Formats: sequence, structure tokens, C-alpha cells
Amino acid sequence: MSFRDQVDRTLAALAVTPGWRQLQQRRPDCDDETVAEILRQAGGFAERVLAPLNAPGDRQGAQLLEGRVQTPAGFREAFRSYGKAGWLAVDLAEAGDGQGLPLTVQAACGPLFERACVALMMVAGSTRAAAHLIWEAGDEQLIREWVPKLATGERTATICISEADAGSDVGRLRTKAERVGDDWRISGRKTWISFGDHDLTERIGHCLLARTGSEPGTKGLSLFLVPNLIEGQPNGITVERLEDKMGLHASPTCTLNFDQSRGTLIGSEGRGLAQLFRMIELMRLQTACQGLGLASASVDVAEQYAKERRQGGSSSSPPVPIAEHPDVRRQLEEMRRRTEVLRLAVLELATAMDLAAYEPDDEMRRELESFCAWMLPLIKNFGADAGFSVANAAIQVLGGAGYTRDWPLEQYLRDARVMTIYEGTTGMQALDFLTRRLWRDDGNGLRQLKVRLQADLSSGVDLYPEEAKVAEGRLNAFDDFSQRMMSLQAEPERALYLAHDYFLAGWETVSAWMDLRLCRIEDRIRR
Repeated sequence: MSFRDQVDRTLAALAVTPGWRQLQQRRPDCDDETVAEILRQAGGFAERVLAPLNAPGDRQGAQLLEGRVQTPAGFREAFRSYGKAGWLAVDLAEAGDGQGLPLTVQAACGPLFERACVALMMVAGSTRAAAHLIWEAGDEQLIREWVPKLATGERTATICISEADAGSDVGRLRTKAERVGDDWRISGRKTWISFGDHDLTERIGHCLLARTGSEPGTKGLSLFLVPNLIEGQPNGITVERLEDKMGLHASPTCTLNFDQSRGTLIGSEGRGLAQLFRMIELMRLQTACQGLGLASASVDVAEQYAKERRQGGSSSSPPVPIAEHPDVRRQLEEMRRRTEVLRLAVLELATAMDLAAYEPDDEMRRELESFCAWMLPLIKNFGADAGFSVANAAIQVLGGAGYTRDWPLEQYLRDARVMTIYEGTTGMQALDFLTRRLWRDDGNGLRQLKVRLQADLSSGVDLYPEEAKVAEGRLNAFDDFSQRMMSLQAEPERALYLAHDYFLAGWETVSAWMDLRLCRIEDRIRR
């Protein structure tokens, strides 16, 4: 159960990610030694400061007392330390009080923090994403007032989209924003707001979608920053309730009422959803990091337990560690493979996102962006799913012990379950993957996948013939499936029914691709 082992595995994964080497050429300050030290510091902070809060925080939970949310003991101090240490703003521009490092470095560090205390990282994720959003879309005054304070954790932020009758169906949002003189006034009720209220910071900024026009659907939606306080006074925001949840007990999920609350428009009126997607994009990648963190912790627990737990073997000899039993060994190997495939895939996407941001050539940048858009729904959903599935498999290895609170696996399982639901359910991601990434983008992302996978095949077919054969077979089968789904645009009901199968086939193809890189890591270890 070592954070240091996770650091080492992350560094090994970076070493076999081609995009990382390309990125290092553009960012010579991110040399191997420097990045290794950053990861070691992140692992140390996670283990020392965050991890001790995880189980106690789950048992204590967040509470609504006299209209305000109280977080578990130690959360306030830990969050402040996290912000002051610079972890909130690893990849935020230096001009915004960030570290100015690539997104890949943040994505490498993130699973360490998520592993340690995923509930507290819920507020860190939305705060970081809001800092990026305001930096890119806010006016100078809003940037100056909010970004540096979000970067250091002096303030926090939420994402406010859902309503009781309009969760994923964003076009049915009813919260309204009206001009009153020079101000915007927002009234409505928002649900499922993580850390919608808390005692970690005095100021909370809500990144909120509200209807400003009469146009139906998403066209009439605009984006606002609505602070909980203005000049030290309440801004018409009240907490109606906290959700009583299966997991993430220390993360308060709030229903908030807004009553003529003053807000500042972010970006252009009527383009709120498009502007908010920058925040959503970062939070979807964070969801994959959450799943990776919990999967990493879970497989570590299972492997250590299997080495120490003795059962079975010849009755005339002492019992053997259960790790020696073939079926247990199979389970452990499957858990480890699933975890490390995800680690490689997260870094592949993060480096591509970085390279797209640095790429000066328009055509090459569009190709990178197409690949990133294609990968993001896969990474979000199957990264989240790995957190739950690996925790579930680890409980199976521990047997009855894993079902008790003597071990952390039952909490990991409960905490992970919601991750394929928020930031876009599995079904939504599958529909996006089909209708946007294949149909609307005319398969551009798929073509970029084929180029990248073929490059790994050409360099690995002689070294890893079995894995290369599987990867090539998966790619060819997925390509055929894609052609079939393209032909079904005239039969949308049939196509949408098959969207989940198509989505799963996409991830199986990526997994087979990443298996080739796992072989390279194993070669390095053997040497």
C-alpha cells in the first residue's frame, strides 16, 4: 500500500509515452529528475497530510448545522495546506499565480491525491477547473479578483448546472438571470452541487448556468460567477438540504436556492454551455484520475493481503500465501493490468492535450484536438469504472475481510460508485462518442487513433508479437464496427441502441494498445 510505488509506476508510464518525450522537447524545464521530484513531493503530501483524513472523514461526514455545512475535522487545515503548497494550480498560468506546468504533470500527481482522500479532492477539482475557466473566459476584473485566490485555496468554487427536472437535459434549465441596472440577478434552485457550502473558505464562487434569453434549449443559457458573499454580506444563497449518499460522505452534496443573487457574466451572453465545457473537460479528466487513484489503492491492498494471508495447500504442510493459488493470481493480474492500462491511457490523453495547446501548426493542432475529443469520453467513463471495478475485485480477494470496515476497500467501493454518473453518465458518454466523435466529426478522432496505434505496432510487433497481434485484431474489428455504425446514421434508433457496445469496443481497442506499452515497462523492469 505504498504511495512511493504509485509514483514509480507513474514515472515508468511516462517513460514509455511517446507524447511525453515530445512535450519535454517543448518544456525542457520538465526534465526527468525535476518531474520525479515533483511526483515524490506529491506522494509525500498525499500520504502525510491527506490520507489520515480519509477514513475518519467518511465516518464523521459533512453536516448541515443551522443552515451552514460543517466539514469533518482536519479538512479545513488540510485544504489550506494543499493550496499553499501550490497543488491546486500546478497547470495554471504563472500570471494567474499558478505553477505554469503542463497538464500532464497535474494528471500524474492527481491520482496520488485522489487515492489519499477523494472526498476532499472534490472541492479541489472544481476550484482548479474554475480558475482555468475564469482565466480563459473572464474579464480582467473577474480574473484579477478571483483567479489568484482560487489558485492558492483562499477561495473555492463549484459547478452549478443540475436542477430537479433538468439534470443531463441541460436545455430544460429554468434558473433565470435578469438584468437589474448594471447587475445580473439570478433566481432558481440548483441540485447535486458538490461542496455547494462548506467551512473550508469564507468565499465560494458558483459557476452557474442560467437562462438569459427566450430561446429554448441551450441557446438561451449564459454562464455566471455567483459568489456566496458580496462585500461580506450574504448574496441570497441558502442551503436547502444535503444528500444522504452511499459514499463520499465527507463531500457535501447540496441543493442550493438562489434568490435575486448577484452574479457576474462570464464570457458572452447565450454561450454559457460552450464556455462551461472548459471546466467540464478538466473535471472529466479528473474523474478518470479519481478512478485511477482508487484502483491503485485497491490493487495494492489486494496484492499485500494475498502475500500475507495463508490458506490451502497440502494438508501435511503449513498453509501457503493465497497469492500462490492460480485463481487468486489471475484475479490480481487482471486488477493490476486494468489499473496500469488506465494509468497509461490517462497520460496518453494528457500529453496529447498539452501538445495541442503548444502546437503552432493549425492542421496538426486540429488533429490533436480531434484525438483528445475522441479519447475524453472513454477516459472519463472507463477510468471511473475502474475505480469501482478494481475495488470490487479486491474485496473478492480478501473475502469476508474485504466486506468489513477493518479494510478500506468497502469505502473505496462506495466512494467510486457515483463516478460513472456525475460529469456525464455512461449512457451519455456513449452517445457522445457515437454521435459527436464518429458521426459529426466524420471519424477524425478514430483516424488519429489508428495512426498512433499503428506507430506502436510497427515498433513492437517483433518484440511483443502476441500483444501486437491482439492489438491489431482489436483495431481492425473496431474499424469494421465503426464503418457499420457510420452506415446506421439513417437508422438512428438502431444506432443509439448499439452505442454502448460501440463505446465498449472503443475502450477495448485502447486497452489492447496500452498493453503494448505495458510490455515495454515490464522489459525495463527486467533489465
